[in-house]
Amino acid sequence: MKTSKNTILITGGSAGIGFELAKSLSAKDNHVIIIGRNADRLQKAAAQLPNATAITADVSNADDVEKLVSKLNSDFPELNIVINNAGAANLNDLLNATDTFEKAGEEMLTNYLSVIRLNEKLLPSLKNQNEAAIVNVSSVVAFAPSTRLATYGATKAALHAYTRALRLSLAETNVKVFELMPPLVNTEFSAEIGGKNGIPASQVADEFLTGLESDNYEIRVAGTEDFYRLYLSNPDEALRVMNLPRA
Repeated sequence: MKTSKNTILITGGSAGIGFELAKSLSAKDNHVIIIGRNADRLQKAAAQLPNATAITADVSNADDVEKLVSKLNSDFPELNIVINNAGAANLNDLLNATDTFEKAGEEMLTNYLSVIRLNEKLLPSLKNQNEAAIVNVSSVVAFAPSTRLATYGATKAALHAYTRALRLSLAETNVKVFELMPPLVNTEFSAEIGGKNGIPASQVADEFLTGLESDNYEIRVAGTEDFYRLYLSNPDEALRVMNLPRA
């Protein structure tokens, strides 16, 4: 997949992994369209990018998605890469919590169902391009759940399964399907779960670009590759390692 002269949509593009992806891609002569719910933060992010458009939208809101898709089809018919990066995560206490259902619903809508909806609505346009791609940002917890992020992990496991099925379904088309699987990343999003111990978001962006260019459809960032191999060889041990106490 070429990594320059694309028109790229990045959901959750105003901070963290999404912003670092936007920064790296805009620097490589791509036009990036960043999406987010907070208009002020979105505009500040776009001002730091050399070739970017900011559109305020909530991908979990059906009306916002309809307006977004209409704008993309009219103003950016050349759109050829969609990066589904927007996410929601909550810490879990499955033993004592009384709001797990509500939190899980928010996570499932944002991390999984919203991805399906946006992909479905943009596929007709993507299939008209000479070369196109869908990138779903998953997580290492798609393989082995963390008790602290049980419902978040479930959404990423669902996203992983969907991504594999989508890749197979689109195998005979011009649309390539990638999955980006980071470990813990040091972002504002992950601060509550010990993100300061994670890798920098810029490393995720660097490894993503390498994987995209080489058509590596499952881009397992940093130690995620080793953890994936452990999961394949010994799922119980992978589960134990995922749930080791962390500072």
